Amino acid sequence: MEKIVFMPDGEAPVEFFVLEQTQLAGQKYILVTDFEEGDGEALILKDVAGPEDEESIYEIVSDDVELHAVADVFSNLLDDIEFVEENEE
Repeated sequence: MEKIVFMPDGEAPVEFFVLEQTQLAGQKYILVTDFEEGDGEALILKDVAGPEDEESIYEIVSDDVELHAVADVFSNLLDDIEFVEENEE
């Protein structure tokens, strides 16, 4: 499983494991988790880098409609995962 390191501005580097990647309506998405095996927190990230950017720039998908659409795609690609939404209060 591929491991990637994110370098948030002003914060310590964060490592994630890439479970899957896909493209939907021309937009690239990756599904990442904090644990290589077992249950862990997963995030769906989209690549918002422009053509002039040398590296990918990812942000967390927060729009509910977009999140559910992409989660459905990942659910179809990966038979052994189940998405459980955290309720934000």
